[in-house]
Amino acid sequence: MQAIILSTQQYTDLVNRLDELNKKLEEKQKNPKDTFLDNQEFLQLMNISKRTAQTWRDEGVISFSQIGSKIYYRMSDVQKLLDNNYRKAFTTKRNNY
Repeated sequence: MQAIILSTQQYTDLVNRLDELNKKLEEKQKNPKDTFLDNQEFLQLMNISKRTAQTWRDEGVISFSQIGSKIYYRMSDVQKLLDNNYRKAFTTKRNNY
């Protein structure tokens, strides 16, 4: 196992960066419905192509905001899309032979 030695300043910088990341994560967790995803985050979250996202926007499947060439989606709209397309599992009884 290798040991990495940090100076006091490097250690302080690292801890400050971790604190900043932690604050950002906590903010996103507080109001996830108020969070916006950019197009790339949306593509990764839904595991879809750019073309599919474009089709969904064109057909009104998902609401979005556009500022210049950047596209954003509200997390609440993504949740609504998933909820509206949710299908419960069928409950069937299997015959055991």
